[in-house]
Amino acid sequence: MVEPVVRIPDAKVALSTASVYPESTATAFEIAARLGYDGVEVMVWTDPVSQDIEALRRLSDYHQIPILAVHAPCLLITQRVWSTDPWVKLQRARAAAEKLDASTVVVHPPFRWQRGYARDFVQGIWRMAEETDVRFAVENMYPWRYRDREMLAYAPDWDVTKDDYRHFTIDLSHTATARTDALEMVDRMGDRLGHVHLADGRGSAKDEHLVPGRGTQPCAALLERLATSGFDGHVVIEVNTRRAMSSAEREADLAEALAFTRLHLASSVKVPRS
Repeated sequence: MVEPVVRIPDAKVALSTASVYPESTATAFEIAARLGYDGVEVMVWTDPVSQDIEALRRLSDYHQIPILAVHAPCLLITQRVWSTDPWVKLQRARAAAEKLDASTVVVHPPFRWQRGYARDFVQGIWRMAEETDVRFAVENMYPWRYRDREMLAYAPDWDVTKDDYRHFTIDLSHTATARTDALEMVDRMGDRLGHVHLADGRGSAKDEHLVPGRGTQPCAALLERLATSGFDGHVVIEVNTRRAMSSAEREADLAEALAFTRLHLASSVKVPRS
């Protein structure tokens, strides 16, 4: 006789420090610890604490919450963070991950105007990945849209599955903005899917990063697939809480996101009853 049991996969659920903006990196550690997240992903950006390895280590030790991933400073607003040379940024991100015992560096594909960087990006990521145990997980992006116009802002491509990388990050807010099928993209990533940015979206031209369950993306279906597929990466809540009217409302959104993720990561399996 068999009966269903609930199995919880090994995947850890982390909070991106970007999810508390406009509050600080330090606040993200405090909230993650209070709500029971398994760790944090540090978005390296203009907050000086996010760029300071020793400050991050102190926050991790004080709140007893590990740093599971480092998001390299790839955004438009971080073009001067950790150098203007994109390869130096990645070298520093790798060094930070190694010193902080983080397993993953998240990186975006280059902007098209970064021609030299874009030309060498695929081979360069492979070279860097071979020099460390840290995963370089390249994240899917999306076309930029304005009214009826579409601009391809990323090279070699916003759809990172068109190129050969050892590890990928899937971001479900980005699949919404790109208006692409998230589960089909996950299928193309296969066992190279190493990291998840969990958020939702409705297909707007803007990258929405909604709390999971508030948009049209298959957030629940993806988590349920991860639960049964042997996924050994991290699931990171990366949502936009800028419109929260108070710190309490922001924290409630992040608690809801965590509850949603844990619920759907728990898979029901049938095992023989002894």
